[in-house]
Amino acid sequence: MPLVEAKDMEDIEDKAPRAQAPSTLGGGESNIPDTDVNVPQIAPLAKYKLVFLGDQGVGKTSMITRFMYDTFDNAYQATIGIDFLSKTMYMEDRTVRLQLWDTAGQERFRSLIPSYIRDSSVAVVVYDITNRASFLNTSKWIEDVRTERGQDVVVMLVGNKTDISDRRQVSIEEGSDKAKEENVMYIETSAKAGYNIKALFRKLATVLPGMENTMITGDSNLIDIKLTAAPPPKEHTAEQCNC
Repeated sequence: MPLVEAKDMEDIEDKAPRAQAPSTLGGGESNIPDTDVNVPQIAPLAKYKLVFLGDQGVGKTSMITRFMYDTFDNAYQATIGIDFLSKTMYMEDRTVRLQLWDTAGQERFRSLIPSYIRDSSVAVVVYDITNRASFLNTSKWIEDVRTERGQDVVVMLVGNKTDISDRRQVSIEEGSDKAKEENVMYIETSAKAGYNIKALFRKLATVLPGMENTMITGDSNLIDIKLTAAPPPKEHTAEQCNC
């Protein structure tokens, strides 16, 4: 079959008879379906940015990994710059998308962090209960959050590594008092043991802007945050825990 040039094809199409749309004039009925119907509207997925702050080695990455994949990596690797992950949480009457921003704790990356705090809905400030310096430095991290976001942000203070509470340098009472002083939320966790990780994120999800009266589906005991340290594991190693 000979090829037809594009111009000739256009001429053929122009000369071809065209189908006429059914007319409703003169009392006739149209076969065209009525498109003006009540189509269910799908609400846009609410997205919230959570930024994780704290000194190097306190367990920010491990907490996110435990929440995302329910795993723990004993091999410590410092975060370089900023990492990003997201996860959908299903509420009782809606679904939200949590955007998790994992920041580096090293001083050389501090200049990058304010820009990530700026448009966040939640700031999770983490310290290591076995490292008092990391606890004292939370004041500076919270100050950075207030500088960028004022009071228009949810702040959660987290004492991590309760699985090695026998090396504790910061008591539960100190952490709780610090949270009251800074007017922020507080919880202790263990990324290694998985202790209170789900509870942390579920609690945060209920206090997101516009979510104050929404409950999470699932076990109700995950909403109840208990400020008690997890029992120490049966065995300890002499090496520093990187959870």
